[in-house]
Amino acid sequence: MKAIQLTAYGNPVEYTNVAEINDIGAIKNDEVIIQVLYSPVNPSDLLLANGTYPIHPALPSVIGGEGVGRVESIGSSVLNVKPGDIVTIPFGTFAWSEKVVAKAADLFILPADVDLRQAAMFSINPTTAVLLLEEFVSLRAGDWVVLNAANASASNTIIAVAKSKGIKTLGLVRRKEAIDIALKAGADIVLVDDENVVSEAKKLTNNAEIKLGLDAVGGKATGSIAHILGKEGHLVSYAILSGEPIIVSQRDLIFKMVTIHGFFMYLPTYLPKLKDAKRQSLKLLEQGKINVPIAEIYPPERIKEALQHTINGGKVLLQF
Repeated sequence: MKAIQLTAYGNPVEYTNVAEINDIGAIKNDEVIIQVLYSPVNPSDLLLANGTYPIHPALPSVIGGEGVGRVESIGSSVLNVKPGDIVTIPFGTFAWSEKVVAKAADLFILPADVDLRQAAMFSINPTTAVLLLEEFVSLRAGDWVVLNAANASASNTIIAVAKSKGIKTLGLVRRKEAIDIALKAGADIVLVDDENVVSEAKKLTNNAEIKLGLDAVGGKATGSIAHILGKEGHLVSYAILSGEPIIVSQRDLIFKMVTIHGFFMYLPTYLPKLKDAKRQSLKLLEQGKINVPIAEIYPPERIKEALQHTINGGKVLLQF
């Protein structure tokens, strides 16, 4: 069967190829075979491919961090799913293949009429958004959250989840052209991260004491969030889009007592909370409130183009 394999760690475009691999044989009693339908190309897939993600499969290996599929067949002891069910591809089951095997107990069943393309992006970003907004600060309707990379697909979902809770979002972007993208996603305020961003943020939020800042970029962009946060605010670093170490002023740490956290949803601390976060997200998905713009859909044969498109910017899906 057809699959996408990583053959060496390094440049994702260079070392990722379509290959014919062995069909799935017999499965265990508690396993299922899933026909993969769609899978996104995420920044975490690029990190895995270049060797900077905490997971390093022996190569060559199929990769792909999430996706959506249809159950094709089940093991003799499986009772929680049936053939034909639409399910998310669980973490640890690399999704970039026509078919995959997974433990039935790890599956999350989706409604039969779910938007399959949005469902392909359901496991990581929506779950991350729920946990980011719940785990570090107790937020109420009317509170503000500041986040950078506000035009990114992950931010699109954070903004949607925040809006569902009545939480206001102040988005930061790196270029003027990205402002409209973040505003269309529902952000309340969007500013270019420049020398005036802190004073503008304070003015437009009426000097709100912002409790939570979400950093996906690193470098100086993290410092902007720290400057905007109020006293005893919490800054959460959850992605490394720039690849640069975070830069935060000692003044924010010492005098404002800003606390810095790191977040990775698959740490043992969060694993027991993932299913509830997915249930919350599913309601928003069913209501059409989570709707990430898709730039293009590629067949597996065009994986190199899909990877380059992701590197250049834009959310792409693979269709199997």
